[in-house]
Amino acid sequence: MHAAELAAFQDEPPQMASGAVGKSGFLHLGFERRGDRTILADLDRRTPFMAQRALYPDPEMPDLAWIFMITTTGCVLQGDRLALEVTVAPEARAHVTTQSATKIHSMDANYAVQTQSFVLADGAYLEFMPEPLIPHRQSRFLSDTRISIAPTATFLYAEIVQPGRKHHHPDESFGATLLSLGVGAERPDGQALFTEKLVIDPARRPVRQTGVMGPFDVLGNVILLAPKEAADRVHARVAADVDLVNGVAAGACHLPNDAGLIFKAVG
Repeated sequence: MHAAELAAFQDEPPQMASGAVGKSGFLHLGFERRGDRTILADLDRRTPFMAQRALYPDPEMPDLAWIFMITTTGCVLQGDRLALEVTVAPEARAHVTTQSATKIHSMDANYAVQTQSFVLADGAYLEFMPEPLIPHRQSRFLSDTRISIAPTATFLYAEIVQPGRKHHHPDESFGATLLSLGVGAERPDGQALFTEKLVIDPARRPVRQTGVMGPFDVLGNVILLAPKEAADRVHARVAADVDLVNGVAAGACHLPNDAGLIFKAVG
């Protein structure tokens, strides 16, 4: 996948070409309702992606299948092309997360790409809550997330972006060359719900300024796609707050087309 902001990084890594064997990971997770539980009914993978068997650790939601995604490389490198597909059948409920933070290593050629596709059928419920994204200095990373969701389904999507290995090296804090994080959602019939794109390019647009990150280091982005009645009830209980003593600011607003809510926090 290509984006205009990555046009300057088309050179190939000297070690292995972009998308070569071991650098084009693929993981498909298909969840279905079987009796009183959700099961992982369909699994397809290509190195370096793997997935553990389904677990059921939540006593309040005993039918909720938990899946931990695993990558055998332990990090994201230049030239990596990674793809994730998750489908949730009617009335199935699942929680997907990662085994650890996603570390984006420093790069001197090309860039890394992550594409994510989520499809939720009627009455489906999915939580996608990976561990934080940690971009090392001079890293270049494109993430593109596409969501297809039925009107009666619920999707809780969360991402946490760290500034880098803040205490490792002075240049690590917001030292990534470029981060491009996009997410969009639509109905099964193709009706667009919303699109959001965050481009972090510290060399062109410093992040240490008012209206961007200011004195804060960590960004949390949470999207709740849910029926309007449920989203309204959640929004009524989420108050905006800026707490400079504890170094936290957060707030939520409605998404267009009655899609749900978007919640952002910095700390």
